[in-house]
Amino acid sequence: MREITFEAVKNAVKTNLIKINYNLDDSFVKRLEDARDRESQSVSKSILDDIIENQKIARRGIIPLCQDTGIVVAFVEMGRNIFFDGDIGAAINAGVSAAYEEGYLRKSVVKHPFNRENTKDNTPAVIHTKLTKGEEIKIKLAAKGAGSENMSKVVMLKPSDGIEGVKQLVKDTIFKAGGRPCPPIIVGIGIGGNLEKSALLSKEALLRDLDDQSSDPTIRDLENTLYDEINALGVGAMGVGGDITCMGVKINYYPMHIASLPVAINIQCHANRHDEVIL
Repeated sequence: MREITFEAVKNAVKTNLIKINYNLDDSFVKRLEDARDRESQSVSKSILDDIIENQKIARRGIIPLCQDTGIVVAFVEMGRNIFFDGDIGAAINAGVSAAYEEGYLRKSVVKHPFNRENTKDNTPAVIHTKLTKGEEIKIKLAAKGAGSENMSKVVMLKPSDGIEGVKQLVKDTIFKAGGRPCPPIIVGIGIGGNLEKSALLSKEALLRDLDDQSSDPTIRDLENTLYDEINALGVGAMGVGGDITCMGVKINYYPMHIASLPVAINIQCHANRHDEVIL
């Protein structure tokens, strides 16, 4: 049985949160460059140029990619064959606090829905934990900005709405959002379970690799169809109109009640900040 310490978790979370707030993944930058090259509208092409240059400036200057450095979301898988003498949530929050203090990241979390008092260290994170096999702790981290999060939606469709109903809901949501989620966006969709499960599925879908394709042929076809149809909406970079609105569509699904078709849409802006920590 392996021992993993509180400090090891804290330091790994701190290091990776600072890194993702200063750097976009190289493969995602390449996708942005490809999108810029494919964009036919001059204003959208110029905006994509600016997004790519912004990433270079952030890396060079060791400064955040965006002024909204997000609320931290963590999906944690704890192996059954480890010994962790402490509270995993406390360790993650200690790492969040250290990252946002030492990395000079904006602290955006407030304690109460109405008095809006800032917690002053960007804690608490939103943490989801499950037990798994093995001798590792795996933590998927995201710094999720409010602009895109605020455009997300959960709707309880009727089973009779089917695939066409899901497609229409997604396209209507993206079109009405316009430039507010800072496109080009990634769209995470959760289908099934119940109200809260569909939302979790949509968030987890955003953390999938953009090259990942669903193993289910119906879901894979829906991902590809929605990718094409969202881009055909013409929203464009930052909502100014163009060919490239969406960088990817990822759908996760789960069994559900016979009378339900829950659908959650979680949108990610072009500051696609997430990483995976394995201890």
